Amino acid sequence: MPMHHPTRRLALPALVPLGLAALLAGGGALAQSAAASGATPPTQHAQATASHRCGGIGVDESTAMRAAMKDYPLSLLFARADGAYEANVDVRVSPQGGSGQAMQFTASGPVCLLQLPAGSYQVDVQGAGQRHSRTVKVGGAPQSLDFRF
Repeated sequence: MPMHHPTRRLALPALVPLGLAALLAGGGALAQSAAASGATPPTQHAQATASHRCGGIGVDESTAMRAAMKDYPLSLLFARADGAYEANVDVRVSPQGGSGQAMQFTASGPVCLLQLPAGSYQVDVQGAGQRHSRTVKVGGAPQSLDFRF
């Protein structure tokens, strides 16, 4: 018989689909205990010099991700026109000038933190049936791009 530890919390995987997270957030104890941990999702490595971390589902995880934005050269935020967060956004980050390899991933949450070498990048995103493209230069102060669908 498994032993129950009342102080131990269960954590949801970092890659919970937005619809499931919204369903669980409706008062489920599992969602509340996962959100209470306040941890950011694990880092995903796209290549040796670049990595990303996406999340921000639930108040605590969103707060943790936003607090960590200052530690990353580039942050991406995804929301609908009405302000509701958006997830499952396809992202492609391409270095400009033909140097380096593009990073591609599907954002599992509305906030993505990217660790990139200094340089100029084109960021292409597709979500909710819309495409957006922006260029950004990283290497000084942290940058943030907001995309509305």
